[in-house]
Amino acid sequence: MTPTTDRREFLRASALAAAAATLHASSPRALAESPQPADSDVRWDKAPCRFCGTGCHVQVGVRDDKVVAIAGDVDADVNKGLLCVKGYHVGLALYGPDRLTQPLLRRGDRFEPISWDRALDLIADRIEANPARFAFYGSGQWTIPEGYAAQKFMKGGLGNNHIDPNARLCMASAVTGFLATYGVDEPAGCYQDLDACDVLILWGNNPAEMHPVLFSRVVDRRARGENVLLIDIGTRRTRSTEFAQRYLEFKPHTDLAIANGIAHLLLQRKTYDAKFVADHCAFRAMSDPPELNGRASTFDEYVKSLEPYTPEYVESISGVAADDIRFLADLFGDAKLKITSLWCMGMNQHTAGTAINSLVHGIHLLSGHFGKPGDAPTSLTGQPSACGTVREVGTLSHALPGGRLVANEDHRKECEALWNLPPGRIHAKPGYHTVLMWEKFCTPSDQGGDVDTLWVQVTNPGQTLPNLHKLFDRKAGLKDKFLIVSDVYPTATTRLADLVLPSALWVEKNGIYGNSERRTQQWFRMVSPPGDARDDCWQTIAVARRLFDRGMAGMKDKDGGFLFETKRDGVEVPIHDWAHYYDVNVDERLFEEYRAFTRKKHKDLAPYAEYVKARGLRWPVVQQADGSWRETRYRFAEFDDPYVAKGKGIQFYHSVSKDDRAQIWFHPYRDPPEVPDAEFPFWLCTGRVLEHWHTGTMTRRIPQLARAVPRAYVELNADDARALGVSNGEPVVVESRRGRIELAAWIDGRGRPPRGSVFVPFFDEMKLVNEVTLEAHDPFSKQPDYKKCAVRIRKRSAE
Repeated sequence: MTPTTDRREFLRASALAAAAATLHASSPRALAESPQPADSDVRWDKAPCRFCGTGCHVQVGVRDDKVVAIAGDVDADVNKGLLCVKGYHVGLALYGPDRLTQPLLRRGDRFEPISWDRALDLIADRIEANPARFAFYGSGQWTIPEGYAAQKFMKGGLGNNHIDPNARLCMASAVTGFLATYGVDEPAGCYQDLDACDVLILWGNNPAEMHPVLFSRVVDRRARGENVLLIDIGTRRTRSTEFAQRYLEFKPHTDLAIANGIAHLLLQRKTYDAKFVADHCAFRAMSDPPELNGRASTFDEYVKSLEPYTPEYVESISGVAADDIRFLADLFGDAKLKITSLWCMGMNQHTAGTAINSLVHGIHLLSGHFGKPGDAPTSLTGQPSACGTVREVGTLSHALPGGRLVANEDHRKECEALWNLPPGRIHAKPGYHTVLMWEKFCTPSDQGGDVDTLWVQVTNPGQTLPNLHKLFDRKAGLKDKFLIVSDVYPTATTRLADLVLPSALWVEKNGIYGNSERRTQQWFRMVSPPGDARDDCWQTIAVARRLFDRGMAGMKDKDGGFLFETKRDGVEVPIHDWAHYYDVNVDERLFEEYRAFTRKKHKDLAPYAEYVKARGLRWPVVQQADGSWRETRYRFAEFDDPYVAKGKGIQFYHSVSKDDRAQIWFHPYRDPPEVPDAEFPFWLCTGRVLEHWHTGTMTRRIPQLARAVPRAYVELNADDARALGVSNGEPVVVESRRGRIELAAWIDGRGRPPRGSVFVPFFDEMKLVNEVTLEAHDPFSKQPDYKKCAVRIRKRSAE
């Protein structure tokens, strides 16, 4: 495939199994073109795709209460009618043969079906017995109303901050990087930057497989004859590398040195944007003791701190040639170019994730490549609502809705007022972040394990947590611990569950997501869930009502009403009763309540009805004089952001330094906590593949995708394979200080690691690579590093 392959051909080629999609009367079909005519017996409606954070819109075709067709939505700005292989097959995710359809209670080594009433009573019993020892673990797959209900239930009801999402594992460092730099979270730019940039720099990510619809924008531009320079800065060659004019391979963790080397040259050559810096930036350095916002620094201190990072010194650390560091500095020093940086897990799953995020933002600020279409530092997310639900609703152990913090007294008072709670209901101490939550749950109660009951919704921590032996498997021997799992299929997590609840999936329920470009997207329920499966949001509200009926004070507002009381025409609708849950639009009711939280940090949302009409709107969405609602593509820029004061040009109105300035940080390079040595001589990196999404709970049940990549593998460098005497497809053992797995070797496959490095995807429930990974995490974001730990490789026959 050449770099000039057009966009549609790129997607067709990268999709692999998409061509295998065929029409069946009772199962979805993949359509590349427009939906059926209006007189067809198939009913069509819009929805965002269920998978990644790109937020592609699909048209869903339904017949006889079943999804029978999927098409790319030609009216959607995100994807303009195109989908990746997962998107074309998304409808099949609903119809795996082993869907969970009834509540199941563990009895010894087996599960027995129970009623929903019994299941709800069991949960209420556990919480009522000790509310402080209960924890809630969700995800960036929660819809906005689901996450909001869980947030209100925990922090506003139980007064318990032990709620955290799996997004802690995937984008928490992006959050802390944005907060430390701008004082507020989420990207300032949008996907149109990919249409306008002259240079696209990939910082340790692989969008050709992970975000292929977005990547196809750049491929499409090249097909039209546009000049777009693509630079891949990575630790292994990927499919994205095949499209790059320059591939710069660095040693794991040394991206910090590369970023500092670029900044050093911009200053030394005086090619930084002195006016932009003087008008809009301040400088920041780490405090003692270290805190997220650090301390104020100066330009002179910043220059001095960067003096050691000469091209030659950076080469000695990173392995990237000094001339390539100069080349990157040449690009950033050219004011005529428009430069977009993209990153995802490579920079986020990093024990210095906050630091590298801040440094890349800093390069854009220092060089003035910010605030114009095509000039943007942009992080991408892996889940469909990691932004909308986790980051905006604030389903993190330290956060409150709309960018507020539990540790901030004014923020707590604001939330208590909006929720009509008695003063002091919300606790000031942050709850346990993901790694600590699971460590406490898997520790005996008499040894400090003060989480006894843990409810998991919409995620699979039994496969995704690092160091599973420590953070998940130990639960098996703890009789006083109780694990509740709401899911759609049996998973690695349900194998240790005490209570399993069957959930509705995607278009089996109403929903709202928020994607990677601040776009809020709505859809309606289109088909019924199977058996007795029910919405996650209803499950939370139903448990809350059980506790309310038992007299628990926390489930009442200050007037004595139920926290989730919902009325129609002045009469309460019992939404806690499944038979009446859809008598009203609970999503709309919760969303309208949540909207009031979004204005403080200028993340304004429009009324629910506006999202029904649109293919998503990017916040802040502000009402105009004529009553219409206008979205914002570019934040902090006067030409587009309504909150930038007239004449300011650029205004960072939530500045850490309280002076409308963004922060340019210095962070030194430091070695990672674990590096290869004589005993464990290889670097291990983990990640995803095109055909599967996260743990494969949905995609492994889609026959076309399961056939395309049926099992996980370990990518080996060809020279390393020869030295080990390993052939393609031969089983090998991958072992760390924490655990081991056996995998087939793939040599010179779609990814090609350098010598001394291996890669393993984590989608395969039968091959749990996180039995090997390290739980070390960033000190500020608390996000673990899945991209680097030390392992050894040996042939299975050598054991």
